[in-house]
Amino acid sequence: TKSTGITGKDLKSAVADFQQSQSPDSTGGPVVRFELTGPGAKKFSEVTKKLIGKPLVVFLDDVPVSAPIVQSEISNEGVITGVSSDDAKRLAIQLSAGALPVKKIDIISEKTIGPTLGQTSINRSLIAGIVGFIAIAIFMIVYYRLLGLLAVAVLLLYALYVLAIFKLIPVTLTLAGIAGFILSVGMAVDANILIFERMKEELRVGRARAEAIEIGFTRAWSSIRDSNVSSLITATILFWFGTGSVKGFAVALAIGVIISMFTAITVTRTLLRLVYRN
Repeated sequence: TKSTGITGKDLKSAVADFQQSQSPDSTGGPVVRFELTGPGAKKFSEVTKKLIGKPLVVFLDDVPVSAPIVQSEISNEGVITGVSSDDAKRLAIQLSAGALPVKKIDIISEKTIGPTLGQTSINRSLIAGIVGFIAIAIFMIVYYRLLGLLAVAVLLLYALYVLAIFKLIPVTLTLAGIAGFILSVGMAVDANILIFERMKEELRVGRARAEAIEIGFTRAWSSIRDSNVSSLITATILFWFGTGSVKGFAVALAIGVIISMFTAITVTRTLLRLVYRN
């Protein structure tokens, strides 16, 4: 087969259509209408002029996909007849695909993992997260008692908020994402511990509970802010320069840190005010 020199770049568009009958004795049928670019039309006119009554084979990735018979000279527009409805749609898609520019693909990261191993790893990570959460809850309740119980309630709300945001964005929970989420849970606990310790210091000097709550939050805020801002800067750097799973870890960590600041300062304070007011 001799090459005509016509490529997908010379094709402007290709669509499946239905051609109406031109005479009472014949019926219409599915066709593929195509349009060529300016330079392509000139080349196609020269080729079809020489191939009248002969097949013109169309190739896609060196595989022949159609071989219509040239019935007349074609310049900028033409139709391919004698095809079924499904074939017309398929051929139009193939012609359009051949006209698309192909850009160089840069592989950023590549990993191969079996579905069973991947699911097992995710399940183990989730179990580890649940066990860790239960251990933290027990420690907080035993050590801080009522305050610890409030902290556990806040952590549950925190987890719900984060998972809701993961669903809305959405964020795919890979192993790295789960690790970032679990780490942010620990940071949320750390914020509550800072607040409670500041409150205990104020209670030791004889302040009333309501006053100790407000002063405790005020004095703990600077430490909470600085640690969380540092974590956000780290997450930003990881996301900017990292690839693949590292970016997933950074996104999960950043979302968790932001929500932990909200729950520690807003939700925890509100619950403490409600409890100690009564």
